[in-house]
Amino acid sequence: MAYVIGVDVGGTFTDAVLDDDAGTVLAAKSPSTPPDYSRGVLDALSLLAEQLGVPLADMLADTHHIAHGTTSSLNALVTGNVPPVGFLTTKGHRDSIFIMNVEGRYLGRSADELQNVLGQSKGHGLLPKRHALEVTERVDRDGHVVVALDEDAARVAIRALLDDGVRAIAVSLLWSFRNPVHERRLRELIAEQDPDVFVALSSEVSPRIREFARNATTIMSTQIGPGLRDYLSTLEDALRASQLSGPLLVMQSNGGAVAASEAPAAAISTIGSVLTGGVIGSVALGRQLGHRNIVSTDVGGTTFLAGLIVDGEPVRDTTTVINHHPINVPTLRVHAIGSGGGAIAWLDNGGNLRVGPRSAGAVPGPACYGNGGTEPTNTDANLVLGILPERGLLGGRKPLSADLARQAIESQVAKPLGLTVEQAAAAIYAVQNAQTGDLLRKTVVEAGHDPRDFVLYAFGGAGPAHCAQYAAEVGVGEVIVPLGPVASAFSAFGLASSDIAVSAELSDPTIVPFDPARAMSNFTELEKLVREGLDRQGVRFEQVQLHREIDMRYTMQLAEVTAPVAGGPLDMAAIEAAAAAFEHRYAELYGADTGFREAGIQAITFRVRGIGVLPFSPALPAIGTASSPDPAEAQAGTRPVCLDASRGYVDTPVYDYRKLRAGHRLTGPAIVEVPTTTVVVPGGTTGTVDTLGNLSIQATTTGSAS
Repeated sequence: MAYVIGVDVGGTFTDAVLDDDAGTVLAAKSPSTPPDYSRGVLDALSLLAEQLGVPLADMLADTHHIAHGTTSSLNALVTGNVPPVGFLTTKGHRDSIFIMNVEGRYLGRSADELQNVLGQSKGHGLLPKRHALEVTERVDRDGHVVVALDEDAARVAIRALLDDGVRAIAVSLLWSFRNPVHERRLRELIAEQDPDVFVALSSEVSPRIREFARNATTIMSTQIGPGLRDYLSTLEDALRASQLSGPLLVMQSNGGAVAASEAPAAAISTIGSVLTGGVIGSVALGRQLGHRNIVSTDVGGTTFLAGLIVDGEPVRDTTTVINHHPINVPTLRVHAIGSGGGAIAWLDNGGNLRVGPRSAGAVPGPACYGNGGTEPTNTDANLVLGILPERGLLGGRKPLSADLARQAIESQVAKPLGLTVEQAAAAIYAVQNAQTGDLLRKTVVEAGHDPRDFVLYAFGGAGPAHCAQYAAEVGVGEVIVPLGPVASAFSAFGLASSDIAVSAELSDPTIVPFDPARAMSNFTELEKLVREGLDRQGVRFEQVQLHREIDMRYTMQLAEVTAPVAGGPLDMAAIEAAAAAFEHRYAELYGADTGFREAGIQAITFRVRGIGVLPFSPALPAIGTASSPDPAEAQAGTRPVCLDASRGYVDTPVYDYRKLRAGHRLTGPAIVEVPTTTVVVPGGTTGTVDTLGNLSIQATTTGSAS
């Protein structure tokens, strides 16, 4: 027996999903354990072993690999909880990281913030100026060494950083992506003085044009690299001690995994590892269900995440933004807001009800957890409304207190607004649904798509309780809720479904059309790097797929759009086909006739994505078929549930998902209880169980679900 395990470490819970080569799929959920998240990982794995009925050591000894996603890197950057980092750059260019190329005024800001010109300020600096030092060297735009590296002066700069307590150094020199010889020599000089210092080179982390973005990406990767290295080392040691035989893989922002030993070198590529797990899981489930256009939504304890899958492929980005700083790494496009189950409800200075982005997290958690939390959250509101059972979560292993939930809502929301506790809870529920619906509009409509062409997948601990409402907000007609073992651990299912992914890129700006030999030279070198990277993973692949692409733009524009490039030998027809693909995608994003070919097209960055397809990945097993559509045999009782303050509490049938069978049809309002989540089927909708145990929720009346 061989197992594949996916582990998703969230801010509140750690989820794990196990699949074996016989088609068994199991899931487990355990509270996360900050600051030592490895304990929560082992707790979740122990629960899986318990379900299998075998010792943890036996399960891990038979495990082909573990795919792991972690929020630790992202959280460290967002909160600024990173160690001091040194920065070495070309003489005369130190202040690039502080000037921020004007981008610090607008990156990552909302439309309202951009209009408030007088109130804008640059984001916080990535490091103090005393830790940013210059070295004498110069490489020109063609990669020719104009000024040799002054090694004696470089040694002095390195010593100054080490004497100031720096244990990690980022190196980003001008035009180093065309010729990295000086960056590599600086790494050797740093190792001469202290071989234990963590070093990241821009030519390896982000070999892309635009100085500020490359500097920022390299610095942020250096900030999280040592912490990621130490965490993964501790976790892997603990897993090996528990007899793990296969490799530990780490999910990346690009939707594929790499070996844990490889991840710290390009640590910045892991910042979206948990965010992308659900999207990859949606791709895998979509293959089983025949869905190619999917909106992937995950409501966990802390965040609401939304990603898009178009024609069977996740939508990708080449850049993301954190704290107003650009990060130049390939990533799946995932939008996120702080609107999870633990999002705190509060009143702003104008007396308006807000939900999130602040979260109660795993500790102390929502007020109803009884762990000392006093602020009302989405979870508290759902308990008061009857959506959640009073016996608690995780099959009763996580007891809930309705009295504590009511006290928190009453003191901080209901009384100040002159509402009853029930009205305040319903208002929290409505605000949650409205703001998640707003994010879906940004995800789908602003990307140039019609929501009616998509199916929405909903998962996470809190997602199924809200999905029908936020889908109706944006106009998606069908919602799929995985009800089987992966109900609230779907991101972990996605992690277990992921393959190995290695990317390599190189900026080489040129005007289209250009000599195909130039493109072939670039792609040949990039494919060599990708194949070498795949070979280092230490995993056997069923096959290796290589995908070429070029980031293009219209001359004098900033907006770059990625275009696919054919494999094999390239000729002028292949270059023109890539340019045509760029123009087609540009029109999709910005509107028909917005392009201007007469201005010319520039090819900026060449990229190769390598996918190492693993031997097998999880698939949801089929379930038994019901003898009739009537789900009466699965009904566990009724309870009063309030989904709309104007209608009050309605006696609502409650169903046990373990007794539901394919073909059962639920008429809303209804509640489906799963040990790790709760599904709301509102009035005006029906829920039908499919052959894999998923619940398909569709509207039966016009207008939004209520």
